[in-house]
Amino acid sequence: MSLPAVLLENALNWRRQLHQHPELGYHEQHTSDLVAKVLTEAGLQVFRGLAGTGVIGTLENGPGPVIGLRADMDALPITEKGTPQWKSTQPGVMHACGHDGHTAILLAAACQLAATRHFQGTVHFLFQPAEENLGGARKMVEEGLFTRFPMDAVYAMHNWPGLPVGSLAVNPGAMMASLDSFEITLNGKSCHAAMPESGADPMVVAAELIMALQTIPSRRLSPLASAVVSVTQIHGGEAINVIPEQIVLRGTVRCLQTDVRNRVRGLIEDFVTTLPRPFGVSGEIHWYPGYPVTANHAAPAEQVRDVANRVLGESQVHWQVNPSMASEDFACMLEDCPGAYFWLGADGAEPSAPLHNAHYDFNDDLLPIGITFWQQLVESVLVKSCR
Repeated sequence: MSLPAVLLENALNWRRQLHQHPELGYHEQHTSDLVAKVLTEAGLQVFRGLAGTGVIGTLENGPGPVIGLRADMDALPITEKGTPQWKSTQPGVMHACGHDGHTAILLAAACQLAATRHFQGTVHFLFQPAEENLGGARKMVEEGLFTRFPMDAVYAMHNWPGLPVGSLAVNPGAMMASLDSFEITLNGKSCHAAMPESGADPMVVAAELIMALQTIPSRRLSPLASAVVSVTQIHGGEAINVIPEQIVLRGTVRCLQTDVRNRVRGLIEDFVTTLPRPFGVSGEIHWYPGYPVTANHAAPAEQVRDVANRVLGESQVHWQVNPSMASEDFACMLEDCPGAYFWLGADGAEPSAPLHNAHYDFNDDLLPIGITFWQQLVESVLVKSCR
């Protein structure tokens, strides 16, 4: 299936315009204005304001099932180091995860489907803010996404460095890990560094605790369980010759199974409260619950695979791949509605820079692939009845 040349030109222009003008989560005003304008001109019903800058375009074509297609819109607080002609004009902000491409693809797919209408039912095009650590999907759900716009299924795609262009990966089950963050506070007794016996040193406890937490995945869980515990920050101390009163540790936990997620949390809490005691130090932990496991529902995942086999060829479709230990807030939508999340390969002749890298740029060869896939998925799920 060939796409109109003007549509592909528009998609390319939208993608690069968005890359030049990136916006952080919940501040995607220019982006949502562009999205709303294009959808309105294509004849869709447009709804704005869900989760602040979210935009929903609705395309109805007779009675039938209702599905949703999601694209994320936000950028990252990273200074771009690449040198494309469309380089970010916003200091310290760039599209380092390809959300500019995701938005352009879904916009073009909406325009193509509005023009062709070879389906029967309704499609909601969901342009979501604040995917990057801010929970825009959860906020949309909390503000009534699936009550105001009931759906039978919802789908999302993400470009994926490490897989070649023209390939697709999808699982029935986990695709991405859960995300939780924590802050541990260790309270000791400050003293002169030359007289440690007169105090209670939280720095030593911090070192012991960091190492102890690494035994959770390696010694307290089954080798078949999937979990990562990473301490990523340590704060404390002022003078070089003073043992500090307090140390603060921060970090993250990623898991692929909900029961493992709950067990890891309990084990960390045990370590934090018990390990410091023999040192005369107390420990407490504050959790920042993030995203659940991004777990696909079986039937929508099968639909994605079937369409991919037709569009890309069976040899290019990866089924039952290893999930990523990174996280995705589309998981919050999948908790409330059946659906599937999948990866589109992003590596061209040269491997792509990794996601969240200052040299990353979306591979524009993905634009026609993504647009065609969305069109084919809609036409496959919302089959037009013969009359």
